[in-house]
Amino acid sequence: MKIVVIGNGMVGYKFCEKILAKKLPDLHLTVFGEEPHPAYDRVHLTDWFNSSTDQLLLASSDWYAENGIQLELGDPVKYIDTTLKRVYSAKNKILDYDILIFATGSAAFVPPIPGVDKQGVFVYRTIDDLQKIRAYAKNAKSGAVIGGGLLGLEAAKALLDLGINNTSVIEFASRLLPRQIDDQGSNILKNQLAALGLQILTNKQTSEIIGEPAITGLSFKDGSTLDAEILVISAGIKPRDELARLAGLEVGERGGIVVNEKMQTSDPSIYAIGECALANQMIYGLVAPGYEMADVAIANITGTEKSFTGFDMSTKLKLIGVDVASFGDPFTSPETSTSIVFEDKFSGVYKRLNISNDGKQLLGGILVGDAADYNLLLQTCKNKLALSGNPQDLLFTNLKPGNTASAGISQLPDEAIICSCEGVSKGTICDKVTAGCETLDGIKKATKAGTCCGGCVPMVKDLINTTLSSQGKYIRNVICEHFNYSRQEIYDLIKIQHLYSFDEVLEKHGHGEGCEICKPVVASILASLWNEMILDKGNDTAQDSNDRYLANIQKGGTYSVVPRIPGGEITPEKLIIIGQIAAKYNLYTKLTGGQRIDLFGAHLVDLPYIWEELIAAGFESGHAYGKALRTVKSCVGSTWCRFGLHDSVSYAIRIEERYRGLRAPHKIKSAVSGCIRECAEAQSKDFGIIATEKGWNLYVCGNGGSKPQHAVLLASDLDSETCIKYIDRFLMFYIKTADPLTRTATWLNKLDGGIDYLRNVVVNDSLGIGDQLEAEMQQLVNNYKCEWKEVVTTPALRKRFAHFVNAPSEKDPTVQFQELRSQKKAAEWK
Repeated sequence: MKIVVIGNGMVGYKFCEKILAKKLPDLHLTVFGEEPHPAYDRVHLTDWFNSSTDQLLLASSDWYAENGIQLELGDPVKYIDTTLKRVYSAKNKILDYDILIFATGSAAFVPPIPGVDKQGVFVYRTIDDLQKIRAYAKNAKSGAVIGGGLLGLEAAKALLDLGINNTSVIEFASRLLPRQIDDQGSNILKNQLAALGLQILTNKQTSEIIGEPAITGLSFKDGSTLDAEILVISAGIKPRDELARLAGLEVGERGGIVVNEKMQTSDPSIYAIGECALANQMIYGLVAPGYEMADVAIANITGTEKSFTGFDMSTKLKLIGVDVASFGDPFTSPETSTSIVFEDKFSGVYKRLNISNDGKQLLGGILVGDAADYNLLLQTCKNKLALSGNPQDLLFTNLKPGNTASAGISQLPDEAIICSCEGVSKGTICDKVTAGCETLDGIKKATKAGTCCGGCVPMVKDLINTTLSSQGKYIRNVICEHFNYSRQEIYDLIKIQHLYSFDEVLEKHGHGEGCEICKPVVASILASLWNEMILDKGNDTAQDSNDRYLANIQKGGTYSVVPRIPGGEITPEKLIIIGQIAAKYNLYTKLTGGQRIDLFGAHLVDLPYIWEELIAAGFESGHAYGKALRTVKSCVGSTWCRFGLHDSVSYAIRIEERYRGLRAPHKIKSAVSGCIRECAEAQSKDFGIIATEKGWNLYVCGNGGSKPQHAVLLASDLDSETCIKYIDRFLMFYIKTADPLTRTATWLNKLDGGIDYLRNVVVNDSLGIGDQLEAEMQQLVNNYKCEWKEVVTTPALRKRFAHFVNAPSEKDPTVQFQELRSQKKAAEWK
């Protein structure tokens, strides 16, 4: 059988992969690709700016050769003779076929705007497009993107990454992502993107591209204009059907190669799959339906009956760091449904769930800013699972004890599709686990679930654990493939054997070189156990990127400086020092919700000099870069407030100075309120303290941010010493038992016995480890040293803060900074 595939994108590659799996005898497979590269991952195209072409490839040229595929790159087919069943390529290759597959995909739709042919105007579809954009962007200070859809927002991110901070997104419709989200969701997303530096312009129709010969700006139908030295057009797609038209195949009125349910065109020996195919009068602009089309075409080519009857267009995206998802019918009408809406403008979270009017069925929804529950909600909707209890509980399924993802998964039918990209069902995954395939990597290899977009991976993991539990097997929550231990087991081994570096731990209990998962976990455990300088003993390379430089890296490659201000109390003299340093180093200053001052825009080489001045003034590291105690917020308490019952400021300072530098599985926030009016918002913190007439109430495991949860009362009317004793026990128990990157709220929700069990351990000392937990905390307190003070006084550590290993240790006064592309002026040398 001679099969020729025209097009070597993701769908064309998937066709090759799937038909090879059929092991057909005497198969001759030829692939023509227009681009010079083998098939690559177009879903993650933006990653090309931070990686390489090779890292995006789905397979190398060697893979095609090893599997007997004749691959013709940079050689598009130019003519098809359907009578002779023969194709002619641009490089004069002539091949006969038995079956011809159109996988030509789509091209960028370019609106007929005057000036689209000017220099500096690009589309955003291929690696070649990105190479041209990167080269041109070097000389541009301002940019614009036409199109507020998925690719348009990805293009805007690319311009930001290329240093064009003055970037605007122009959308003709009244909202961003008009096919996926509603107006409220769009407003939330718009605010999130604006905070990252993008200007969002909706209801804008471009009338002309200004400039000669290169673009200098745009003018709009409403008379306004916009400066732009580079423009990326991402206003939609159009199916690549020109070759099919030339061959006399039937095409749709608005484009697309017409196919039947078997993916056959008007010529039975020619099939069309992916974005070039018009199936059910619709062009499917996602990769998953293209993969399903490939499967259907192969089934019918090999004599198996299979039909393409449509595809669910639910999507989960991550746009410039913001989760966006829609599923089912996101835009139901009041006549057919009731919508439950949660909106948190402060945290940038919007959720809309459309429930049938009888409250029994989830019809669809929209998630912006927090899409952690997408997989479970999608399966609940697709499989028409009956809702029980209050439908509004679905808004926060991950926060409800007893309503976990695994509990929801157990209700799904075996035919429920878990991985839509590869069409892998729940039953297939469970069968593989039962047969002995008990790891995520094993399931990926056996079924390919989770190997494309990765959105289904959390649900695949839950299915593995649920299946193992049903078999009575012990589930080992190992860190990664380099350690066959859980975090808790590694913690105990490090403690018992007195290990002090990542290399020691890897040598004794791991294998391989380690990875970006296990290295920060082990580094965090070492810090939680010994509280030594985190950059000593070779542990620097094991840290998260922020910890390596004791600062959070910001957009544009600069760093933040966050001195500790215990309890929010600061003297006028220290305020003046901060202001002088900010002015000297040209830093942006911001008062935070945790009652301290953040300084942004510091260059790497300046960090030691900035901290040297701060430390001389009496400041310490605020640990904003670490999984550690951040702040202990306080109200003014009885010192100033007429409602205050106790001195909340002094107690907050005492608490913060006790636990400063404490490393944990995740960041920790705290607050002390002087009365039940709760001005310090203690009940939204990992541990919060509220004054009562008899002492202090201690609340634990609260959570702000995108998944808000109130803290739970642990103990009432405590004296100051007892309150601290209980906090010692609580924090050490959390550090010992929590999984990596687990906040205290999530930890409590997963803890067997919940708050009652935790209260027994901490207050009643039911495990008999209270004294031990207190002693371990006191050891950490005694070992505390300010990390930045260690750096500025230790030449070997200070050398880390240079761009190059051979850079001079002293600043060169002859070096001058020339402003280019609106870069912030560098700090003045001393």
